[in-house]
Amino acid sequence: MRGFTLVELMIVVAIIGVLAALAIYGVRRYLSAAKTGEAKNTVGGISRIAATRYQGELMAPEVLPEGGVSQQSSSALCTSASAVPDNLDKVRGRKYQPGKSPGMDWGTGDQLAGWTCLVFSISNPIYYQYHYYNGSNYLSPMLGGPDPGGSGFEAAARGDVDGDLEESLFARVGTINQVTKALVLSTNVFISHEFE
Repeated sequence: MRGFTLVELMIVVAIIGVLAALAIYGVRRYLSAAKTGEAKNTVGGISRIAATRYQGELMAPEVLPEGGVSQQSSSALCTSASAVPDNLDKVRGRKYQPGKSPGMDWGTGDQLAGWTCLVFSISNPIYYQYHYYNGSNYLSPMLGGPDPGGSGFEAAARGDVDGDLEESLFARVGTINQVTKALVLSTNVFISHEFE
């Protein structure tokens, strides 16, 4: 009976090592893609909701006396929302479970402002910090992304999923055509450092 030579065994071990390295790389890439999928989907959802709310014509709630007339309704974007979570360090290399209580995380704002106006929330733990800005404080223009201007909005996600202090940004903007007053959404999500 003939056995394997040392060279043959070393070749087999080397092949197994290369295959294991490729498998580890593939799994890491798959997990990173799944995490960035959360950001892309959520940013897309926030921007679609903002557009729907704009088209629905926002009105401040008021009590009318008999024979009274309400204020004229008009299309308006929800004003800016506070970031969820409030500090990026809460999602730096880990997940954050948003609070559901009124006045906390998604429960901030009112009928014309913030997450309450957008009627948006996520109940699952999140990897990213989510933003909604109207009129200013946009994140993407500083990184070469689109600028929605003073009458537009930006829905964004910032994150550092591997905790290496290098941040990624996903943003989608909407601008209002000043002639037609129609809201136009960007065609895709602006991405900076997708996999950090």
